[in-house]
Amino acid sequence: MDVSTTPAVERVARVLAGQHISANAEGDAESAGRQVDDIWRDYLPDAIAVLKTLREPDQAMADAGDPGVWEAMILAGLERGKPATVVL
Repeated sequence: MDVSTTPAVERVARVLAGQHISANAEGDAESAGRQVDDIWRDYLPDAIAVLKTLREPDQAMADAGDPGVWEAMILAGLERGKPATVVL
């Protein structure tokens, strides 16, 4: 299985931005990559909300694997997606 080097929160935010921009979804841009690069951060709150919802697997997901591992993985993704805190 491949493992992404891009944080899950960023990947979800990019997908959500692409949904609004790309002609392949709800938008009208035929080439949305550059626009997604510019605005994906605007979708971080929505991406975090999606991942928080996924903390609890549904029954089919739980039957396929270990719910505790799933929750730990989602929580790790959320932790990595937190903005950096600057201490002055």
